[in-house]
Formats: sequence, C-alpha cells, structure tokens
Amino acid sequence: MLTATATNIVDALNLIDILERLGVSYHLENEIEKKLEQLFNLNTNYEDETYDLYTVALHFRVFRQHGYRISSDIFSKFVDGDGKFQEALKSDPRGLLSLYEASHLRIHGEDILEDALIFTTSNLKFMAPNLSSPLRKQVEHALVQPLHFNIPRIEARNFISIYEECGSKNEILLRFAKLDYNLLRMLHKEELHEVSRWWKELDCAKKYPYARDRLVECFFWAMGVYHEPQYSRARVMLTKTFAMTSIIDDTYDAYGTIEELEIFTKAIESQIDTLPDYVKPFYEALLELYVQFEQELAKEGRSYAVYYAKEALKELVRAYHVEAKWFIEGYFPPFDEYLNNGLITSTYCYHTTTSLLGIKFVTEEEFKWLSQKPKMLVASPKICRPTGDMASYEIEKERGQIATGIECYMKENGVTKDEAVNKFDEMVTNAWKDMNEECLRPYSNNSSEILKRILGLCRTTDVTYKGNEDGYNQPERF
Repeated sequence: MLTATATNIVDALNLIDILERLGVSYHLENEIEKKLEQLFNLNTNYEDETYDLYTVALHFRVFRQHGYRISSDIFSKFVDGDGKFQEALKSDPRGLLSLYEASHLRIHGEDILEDALIFTTSNLKFMAPNLSSPLRKQVEHALVQPLHFNIPRIEARNFISIYEECGSKNEILLRFAKLDYNLLRMLHKEELHEVSRWWKELDCAKKYPYARDRLVECFFWAMGVYHEPQYSRARVMLTKTFAMTSIIDDTYDAYGTIEELEIFTKAIESQIDTLPDYVKPFYEALLELYVQFEQELAKEGRSYAVYYAKEALKELVRAYHVEAKWFIEGYFPPFDEYLNNGLITSTYCYHTTTSLLGIKFVTEEEFKWLSQKPKMLVASPKICRPTGDMASYEIEKERGQIATGIECYMKENGVTKDEAVNKFDEMVTNAWKDMNEECLRPYSNNSSEILKRILGLCRTTDVTYKGNEDGYNQPERF
C-alpha cells in the first residue's frame, strides 16, 4: 500500500499519518522516509482548489514532523482580505482539527499559525458538543492533548479506538495495529518486571523512606522517550537512572544537611568514602549501576558513553547542591540565577545523555556534540523547568520552599501568581518553537536520533504535568 507507484500524494500522506498514529510506522521507517522525500520533491501546488483545509494542514504537519521545511505560506489561501481566516472554515470541523494539530509545529515568526491556533481552538471548543463520533472524540482529545505534544504509545492506544469507529477503516491494518500494540505491551511488561526486581533488591523504599517511590512513573517516562522494541535495553537503563536520580533529588531537596550534601556532592565528583552512613548503600548502588553499564557497553566498544553520562551526573548534583543551600539558608536568588541553575536540575541534560547509552549506533562524536549544549538540548529544559515549576508550585510552597521559580519571578517583578504563570507559559511556548526549528533539516548533527530522544522527553513532560497538575508527585490524580 505504501510503496505502490500509483499512489497519489493525498492517499500516500493519509496512509502515513494513519500508520504513525496507530503506532506501527516503526516497521516501515525506511519506506516512509523514501516516500516522503519523493512526495516532497514534487513541489505540489497547494493553491489548487482540490487541496482543501484538511489536506493542506495534514501535509504540512506530516512533512514538518519529519523535518521537511514546508512553508506556512500554503495556508494563505484560507485567509480573507482582512488577514483573517475565512468564515466558511467554521463549518469544516475536520479541516479545523487538522489545522489545529498543524499549528503546534510552528516556529518563530509564523504569525499565520499563531492566528490559526487561536481560530481553531475557539471554534472547535464551540462545535465539539454537537459533533458526531468519532470526530467528536478526536476533537475533545486534541483540545486536551495535541498530537505533537503527546506520547506516541498513548496516542496509539487512543487512535486505535477512534480508527475502529471510522467507516473508511482498513480492517487488516486495524488488526495489525491491535496485534502489534499487544505484542509490544508484553515486552514492556517484561521490562517493568526486570527493573522492579532490581528496585526491590536495592530495597530503596525501606532504606530511604523520605524519597519518592516512583519506579512505575520512571518507566512511564522512559516509555515516552522510546517505545519501539529495538530500544528495550535503552529503556531499562534509562528507567534505572530515572529512579536513582529521583532519590538523589529527594536527598538534596528534603533530607540532607548542608554538611552531608557537600560530602555527597564531592563523592559523586571524585568517589570519596567519607559518606554519612544512611547514604552509603545508595552511593554504592549508584556506582555499581555505572559499572554494569560500562561492562555492558564495553562488549560493543562503547564504554566511552558512560563517561559522558557520569559528567552530566556530576553537573546535576552540583546544581542540586546549589538549590539545597538556597533552601536551607533561606536564600532568594534573582530569577535569572534561579533559572540558569534550574535548567540543569530539570535533569533533562543528564537524562538526554543517559537515554543514548543503550543505543548502539550513537557515536562518541554525537556524545561530544551533546555535551556542548546545542540549542535543541537547551530548549528541552526551557520546556521542562517552567512546566514543572507551574505544576509543583503549591506542593513546594506547602513544604516551605521559597526559592521556587514562580516565587522568584513574582518577587523580582512585583507580579501576581497568575501573571507569573502566564510568563512561564510564554517561556514554554517559545521553547517549543525553538524545538520545532531545530527539528527541521538540515539537522545540527548528522543524526536525528538525539533529536528524537529530546523530543520524547519534552512530550512526556507535557503529558505528566498537563493542566499544571503534578503527575509525578501525585500520580493518583491521573
């Protein structure tokens, strides 16, 4: 179906979109890329009246998702003489939904897509209650969780149910998607069993009662970074580092004294032995985890990767130490000082590096490139830090933390909490535009693998903290 030479551009891009939303496109990555390159080079004339809003927006989104620099000017045909979207479009819910999804891939300076997001959001909210299913379900879901910001596995599970209701569905493709989803779920359950056994053997929940016991949430986070079967080892490794990082975070954030944390920071940096008794078992387990990583990767001649992960961890604990001193000493940092440190304690620089450990074809050159903090990497904590700060503000306030992002911004600028939240929303929106720009070709690096992992981490942040709810600290809300 995908490679048939007679397939026209409309049918081909519709099929690619369905394959991706059903979660089975990873079986056909090479075929999809070859087909997209062929279709993009056709230089299609979207001014032709045969291309309606739904089709133009779908093509824009699919090409952008794959890094193709398709221009947002193709939407100009839907704008009237006053620069506003045509009134007639308000009676096209399918087209509006397609444009709504496409608008989330905008970059800086694309005013037409800024207008498109406002236009589609207001009209879809108005018409949603009166739509018939499955379109109504699609609209309601998208208004809560846009496709571009969603975790692929969650999207696949949701879209399988929606596709099942479509009159034009392909029964064989639907059956394939269901079988594939369940087979992958079996693999994911095996991985969760493996990391759960490791976690129980460490007995961290009992040894560190002050720390959050969030192993399943850590595995969920790793699933957002990559769900495909070829990343099984990488998923297990990343889940373990997520779980260990969570304990480190809580040790700095809610338990250790200044003196103890200073010793612990030095230990991470230079492996000293004069640690407080309560943290020694954890420290030994952390060292052992990295020894295991080195032994595993040495078989492939890739033990160098662990060095970069360790360096990123050292940077992280130094930043944790700074935040801990602020809290214990009651120091209120200027907002820029808070943010510069907070971009590190968001853990995204560290976890991006760690997410690549288990991927065989990531080279040392790419680890070096990542360690230089390229724009794509900087954009991710600019999404994560403000998003997490908005969601955890009330929790942190209750436990007496004053040096939070929201508080620092409020105090420095003399604004209300709502005004600070609006500013943080603006920061996140701008960072997503940076992210979208960096995902366009030619990439800053010779591999798109790193970009995919960074994008996955950001999507998981959006899902976990949706609606300014803290789904990590309070998962029961979800």
